[in-house]
This record gives sequence, C-alpha cells and structure tokens, in this order.
Amino acid sequence: MKNILILTILITLFSACEKGPGEGGMAKIGGKIIIQDYNFDFSILRDTYPAQDYDVYIIYGDEPYYGDKVKTSYDGYFEFPYLREGDYTVFVYSKDKTLDYNMTSKLITVEKKVSIISKKQDLIIEDLYVVK
Repeated sequence: MKNILILTILITLFSACEKGPGEGGMAKIGGKIIIQDYNFDFSILRDTYPAQDYDVYIIYGDEPYYGDKVKTSYDGYFEFPYLREGDYTVFVYSKDKTLDYNMTSKLITVEKKVSIISKKQDLIIEDLYVVK
C-alpha cells in the first residue's frame, strides 16, 4: 500500500513538471521586420527598409496576452532566446492600408504562428512587413 502511495505521488509530481511553451529552454525564434513606407493614401510605395527599434511581441501557446516583447536592432532583426518546445505567435503592429487614408490611425497585427519542435532549434521566420 505504501509503495502505491509513493508511486502515485511521484507520477503526480513528474506530470506536473511538464512545461509548455515559454521561457526556460534552449531554442530561439528570430527574424526581421521590414517597413513599407507608403504615401498618405497608400497608393505609392515610397521605400522599403529595415524597422529599427521596433517592438516585436511573442505569445506563448494559446495565452490571451503576449509573454514577452523585444526591440529590433539596426537591421530590423529580432530574437526571442531561451524558449521551450511548443507553439508560438510572433506579431507586430502595422497601419492598415486597406482603410480609407483618412482613417490611417487604425492598427492591425501582422503575425506568424510557429512551432518549436526540438530543444535546441534555431528558428528563423520569414520577414514580417509593416506599413508606415
């Protein structure tokens, strides 16, 4: 009887230690943010360049709120290090060029859903384009 109780406690402890997506691992997600600079009514693309010092967010699994935020470097590159295996959503905010140009203050999210499938994975996502 005592052995069954100890075994039950050990199984409960080990199953409770399973960790989902988030910080605490050895994997990382990185990528680049690119700005598309349009004129006032979004009819002409004036320039495309790396987004410097731009906020990039990550959501761990299916959490309702972002888990971390980083800024891009001079070349638009960002990185979220020390992640565990699981599903993630990386996103940035962008102007919505589908709206009337008089309503350009509305922001939308540009996102990419990815999965880390190995403990030391170095995942580089495709470029995310934001409208300015």
